[in-house]
Amino acid sequence: MSTNPIVAAIDGYPTNSFSDYWALAKPEVNFLIGVTAASAFTLGSPAAGSHFSWLPLVSTVVGTLLVAGGAGVLNQWLEHRFDAKMRRTARRPIAAGRVQPARALAFGAILSVTGVLYLALALPPAASILALLTLGWYLLLYTPLKRRTHFCTLVGVFPGAMPVLIGYVAAAGKLDTRAWLLYAILLLWQFPHFMAIAWMYREDYDRAGYLILPKGDQRFAFVTWQTVLPLVILTPLTLFVAPAAAAIPLSLGFLYYGARFASRRSSADARKLLFASIVYLPALFGVAVLVRM
Repeated sequence: MSTNPIVAAIDGYPTNSFSDYWALAKPEVNFLIGVTAASAFTLGSPAAGSHFSWLPLVSTVVGTLLVAGGAGVLNQWLEHRFDAKMRRTARRPIAAGRVQPARALAFGAILSVTGVLYLALALPPAASILALLTLGWYLLLYTPLKRRTHFCTLVGVFPGAMPVLIGYVAAAGKLDTRAWLLYAILLLWQFPHFMAIAWMYREDYDRAGYLILPKGDQRFAFVTWQTVLPLVILTPLTLFVAPAAAAIPLSLGFLYYGARFASRRSSADARKLLFASIVYLPALFGVAVLVRM
């Protein structure tokens, strides 16, 4: 079995495979984070075309991904006992016993600190401050609230949308109206995205004691308004960052899958909404970037 030299240096003991530590950092989730941070940097950059600054863009993405990866590892460290009770997460490295909690803690701390320091050294100070705020909010507020109130999503979307602010301020050096519009778009996008996941794995969450969704009949109304209302608000906001010819079809398509899921509340429709959300975000931001460049 191959070993991870980074983690081996932490305590001097043999480690699990590199793939376990790679999985801990959640690269499939961080892909969208990297896309949004890079897009926001491009939209916030004062220069375009041949004058565009590529090195700061790379630094922004690398630093943001390091922080996001560290947050993902630390989140799994905090919740590994509950992850072990869920079918969806029982195979995660810590929950399955392939990585010791102490090593995961050290790995997550190294990623997080490295990311914050890298942003501080390579970019304007505001980028690292926002990254540090994201870490604290996500781990100290949102994570524990998932077991206390079903309104945890309202708290979690704020740090979840922070990558666009990090990317934008890294390029522009300030947060203006466009930055907050991008933030609002990513914030609203998370509601239907999370509701689709919550519905697909609602029995898992219940089994582990997570209060992602309320109990009883309140669950249906809760899912409906947290899915449809943000999508309705999202549609006109996108017109401020992307051409109507692209923004309207993308947003209406996203709204269609959200409304269909809210009316039927089936796992199949939840999967379609989840897929639509994953397609929608990079498509919208990609169009906005192409127009900017």
